[in-house]
Amino acid sequence: MCTGTEGRWGRRQRALLCCVLVVAWEAAWGQLRYSVPEELPKGSFVGDVAKDLALQLAALRDRGARILDRGRTRYFALHANSGHLVTAERLDREQLCKGVQRCVLRCEVIVEGEMKVYEIEVEITDINDNAPSFGEAEKELRMSEMTAPGSRFPLAVAQDPDVGVNSLQSYELSGDEHFSLSVQAGADGEKRPELVLAKALDREEAAFHELVLRASDGGEPARTGTARIRVSVLDANDNAPVFSQAVYAVRVPEDVPVGSTLLTLTATDADAGLNSELTYSVIKLTAVKPDKFFLDSKTGSIRLLRSLDFEEGDSYEMEVQAEDGGGVIDTATVSISVMDVNDNAPELTVSSALSEISEDAPSGTVVALLHVQDRDSGANGEVRCSLVGDVPFRLRSSVGSYYSVVTARELDREEVSEYNVTVWASDGGSPSLRSSAVLALRVLDVNDNAPVFAEARYSARLPENNAEGALVLTVRAWDADWGQNARVRYRLAEGRVRGAPLSSYVSVQAETGALYALRSFDYEEVREVGLWVRAEDGGAPALSSNVSVRLLIVDENDNAPQVLYPPMAAAAAASGAGWTGVELAPRSAEPGALVAKVVAVDADAGQNAWLSYELAKATEPGLFRVGLHSGEVRTARSPLARDAPRHSLVVVVKDQGRPALSATATLTVVLAESVAELLSELGSAAAPAEPGGSLTRWLVLAVAAVSCLFVAFLLLLLALRLRRWRRSQLLPPASGALRGVPASHFVGIDGVRAFLHSYSHEVSLTADSRKSQRRWAADSCCNTLPARPPPDKAAQLLGEDAAGARGAPPDALPAVMPDKAAPLLGEDAAGARGAPPDALPCIFYCMKIF
Repeated sequence: MCTGTEGRWGRRQRALLCCVLVVAWEAAWGQLRYSVPEELPKGSFVGDVAKDLALQLAALRDRGARILDRGRTRYFALHANSGHLVTAERLDREQLCKGVQRCVLRCEVIVEGEMKVYEIEVEITDINDNAPSFGEAEKELRMSEMTAPGSRFPLAVAQDPDVGVNSLQSYELSGDEHFSLSVQAGADGEKRPELVLAKALDREEAAFHELVLRASDGGEPARTGTARIRVSVLDANDNAPVFSQAVYAVRVPEDVPVGSTLLTLTATDADAGLNSELTYSVIKLTAVKPDKFFLDSKTGSIRLLRSLDFEEGDSYEMEVQAEDGGGVIDTATVSISVMDVNDNAPELTVSSALSEISEDAPSGTVVALLHVQDRDSGANGEVRCSLVGDVPFRLRSSVGSYYSVVTARELDREEVSEYNVTVWASDGGSPSLRSSAVLALRVLDVNDNAPVFAEARYSARLPENNAEGALVLTVRAWDADWGQNARVRYRLAEGRVRGAPLSSYVSVQAETGALYALRSFDYEEVREVGLWVRAEDGGAPALSSNVSVRLLIVDENDNAPQVLYPPMAAAAAASGAGWTGVELAPRSAEPGALVAKVVAVDADAGQNAWLSYELAKATEPGLFRVGLHSGEVRTARSPLARDAPRHSLVVVVKDQGRPALSATATLTVVLAESVAELLSELGSAAAPAEPGGSLTRWLVLAVAAVSCLFVAFLLLLLALRLRRWRRSQLLPPASGALRGVPASHFVGIDGVRAFLHSYSHEVSLTADSRKSQRRWAADSCCNTLPARPPPDKAAQLLGEDAAGARGAPPDALPAVMPDKAAPLLGEDAAGARGAPPDALPCIFYCMKIF
């Protein structure tokens, strides 16, 4: 006994293990199968999907799972909290799967986070909720009394929508001994009742016979249906109708118009009169909707009442009979095959799709999951999917009839920020039908673009003496990214100007890129400022780019001309004093003879440094003239005896700026033929009330003055030498310009050289002024300036010889320009300038005698 129990228990365990393995195998392949009886109320439990798919409830709730809806009736629902599959409405197997032995409903569950689809099959099992029923509750048969015993008459077949044991199982006949029941099994296994005449009829004995046909199913409890049969006994009719064909078969397309005649039945009866009049009727119609066809009882034509749909049914079969007036019948089978027509476009459904994707998403990223199907069959149901246009996506076939839309390459938001991807689904019919779906996808930005300046380099011109905080220029940079990644901020790169930080000169506004001057610029100190501006975006990590900015300082006329010769004229003009230099002009001078040269410079540049000279005031206006651009003072005519011996000239030096700035130089020109006459004139001018003295006294005074001036000149040379040595320590050796003013901006420097060169002459002094001789250089009367020296050989105002050589020692200066150091002395009686060094012994000899 124990052994038998253990054996049964072992078989149950093996059976249970097999079931578990089947369920696990199906779950592994993404398919579940459940079975529920029909007529369950809404919300009834079907299966534990989460458990069978090995899904965690928390993950199921977070990722999201739902049943796909593609326009069909939804029979099931999925509880996200429990993971249970339940019924969404009451299920009637006979309504859902009429005429189908095995009723299976299918649905798909998609898990959003995993992008996976699972198929679920639910078998609806039958319960005995339908009783067998006859098409007609009452049936009348007419039989001739000549009908031979054993004759068989087909009866209406009862219909039971249930299946299996719950379907029709048996028939029973009750009511009369003349008849018996015979049940035949058809080729399809269907039970067909036939009425068998067991005993000959006698109309005189009984004209009518009442029978009851009962149909029973095999359910528990069993259900039954009945039909009443009334048999009328007729007179003899010995010929039965005969159909021309036992089976009528016809093929029609599904788009055949409603009302069309599909076929016409033909039957004949050899009898005459009433016994030959035939009536056609349908005994049985194997169709879901029997009202699609109409059989004309008189003509036997079968017409279409409702449109056909291949997808609803591809074939229909009916049994028809022809009955003559005597009640004798013949039967035939009509088979109608429906041919498919491409009348259904593919159904394209977006099961799951992304709305946003990062532009750095790798190639092959799934952005959408599509499902496609076509209700047609054959080539009409073969569907091909494609993408419209040149888009960076491609289709990839997935499980079953699913397709995945994936990225084909990396995306670039700066090229395309949004995509409307159109997917076409076309079938293989002729003509082909198609449908489409549009996927809207926005590309999210990644900081992959550095700011780009509008220009490769920037330059601006800023007038000197600008106001502090003046706007110089604005730099602009754009970033092709979006949002915070495209927000550009500006800042200056580190640098120095004249030893000071660049940030103390200019600043840049971080948001707008506006460049401001923080201090007033001086063209004579800073002529150009070069800097770099960096533009940086707001991404993480931030990207940046640099641009060069060149700031040119524009000169303004803010420096008046400076008079270099006469050497003290500039200082006198600055202090407001009217210091006067003395120049010697011989009375025998020819018109155009060089008397003196006013040398001036301007620290400005360009037009602001172009100088012009004019004679503003003169004691004798017509005697002297000044070169407009050279500053040379020359005789306009030969001096006359009536001309005063002493003349005062005021020369105005102007630049070309707007407004023009000017300076003045005052020269005293004495007309004398000798030094004695010059000294006499100077003495008379200094002390007009003193009576005339001897020549010896004046010579002694002259020698004393010359000695003092000579000592002062030596001290001046020493000071200049010390100053030059100190400048060589502070400035580069190549600096050949005035401090603070570049040599290239001195206008008239060449004039100094010309002036010095033009004053190269020889003078010899004797005690007798009448024997003094002076020899002028050949080019002393030249009214033009020599060519400007090359820029790398700029002439200096001091330390050059008469030929313009640079770097002459200071002790050579007396031989070159002695009258420039001491304009009052150092000239002979004839007014010759720059006595040579060999004249000094004579002077010292006079001093010794005195």
